[in-house]
Amino acid sequence: MVDLTVHSKHNCFAVEPSAMQELEQAAVSKVLQPGTYTLRLQDEGVGDRTEPVALLWLYGGRLINQDTEVEVNATWCSLNGYDDTLTLNVLEPTTLAAFFCHADLPETEVELVLAITRH
Repeated sequence: MVDLTVHSKHNCFAVEPSAMQELEQAAVSKVLQPGTYTLRLQDEGVGDRTEPVALLWLYGGRLINQDTEVEVNATWCSLNGYDDTLTLNVLEPTTLAAFFCHADLPETEVELVLAITRH
């Protein structure tokens, strides 16, 4: 077994406030009202040869990621492929900002569909 230690200062990529504003402007966003949600990528539009990744930035309200069971007011998550899901308990209105990430971006434009199911 090998351990990999990630240091909070030596291995940190600091994002300036102006870059965060650019991310916010580039993202597709939706405000989630209080409730329980499951998020997943729908299997369409990207093609068979790739596994899509979506980065999700949740901020502006209290929420709990059911995987961690920790209450936070901002977090980053990812959906890695079509079988991955994220279940959230949103306690206060929270902004979900989604970004397309792809290691092998096709030459043609594609769209990922993020399915948001409220329970």
